[in-house]
Amino acid sequence: MKSQLPVGESLPNWTPRPAPPHTAMTGRHCRVEPLDPRLHAADLYAAYSEDHDNVSWTYLPYGPFPGYEEFYSWATQAASQEDPLFYAIIPNGSGKAEGIASYLRISPPDGVIEVGHINFSPRLQKTAAATEAMYLMMNRVFEELGYRRYEWKCDALNSGSRAAAQRLGFHAEGIFRQATIYKGRNRDTAWFSLIDRDWPEVKNAMEQWLSPDNFDVQERQKLRLSDLIVKPHRN
Repeated sequence: MKSQLPVGESLPNWTPRPAPPHTAMTGRHCRVEPLDPRLHAADLYAAYSEDHDNVSWTYLPYGPFPGYEEFYSWATQAASQEDPLFYAIIPNGSGKAEGIASYLRISPPDGVIEVGHINFSPRLQKTAAATEAMYLMMNRVFEELGYRRYEWKCDALNSGSRAAAQRLGFHAEGIFRQATIYKGRNRDTAWFSLIDRDWPEVKNAMEQWLSPDNFDVQERQKLRLSDLIVKPHRN
């Protein structure tokens, strides 16, 4: 006898997705390429050194580092991993690595992947290159690799990260209380996601925002991304 209990949507044509490749993503404002400490560590360390109060390391499970040797050691270990898979963000204007981000919790059978370990130096923060880096990583996940779900998680107290997720069109999904411990303290984790059916509208908004027509001669934005993202995606 066939069960009458509700079940999820059938996915008869689903196949596991490829793992993200170790190749660069290039846009008008920046290049996102696999982290290589020989190429990127010195520039990253110099860029992070401009954060004199080490604020950018507050919600990460590692850092700040007492010196370049320790940072290089961390970067070497990070670059050796497949999950998380770290990338350096290189604005075209400077040609130097000014931030990092990664894919992690990569699940090809389920088509689910997370973006995390995001650390933008003061040079990169609030720039078109920073937004474009996130767009390039999203575009690879949905367009190139065909994943179904893209996740963003952060400490629930990290108001900057939560605002960034919503600015980029992620849906807020709730708080996982006492989810983990890092640096000797509790973390309640805020969850956000984009799924494949959200992506076309988010992609359109991000491409409008990144268009050269949206910036004046001083490279100041005319329209905010938050004004272009469809309101239901701003929970």
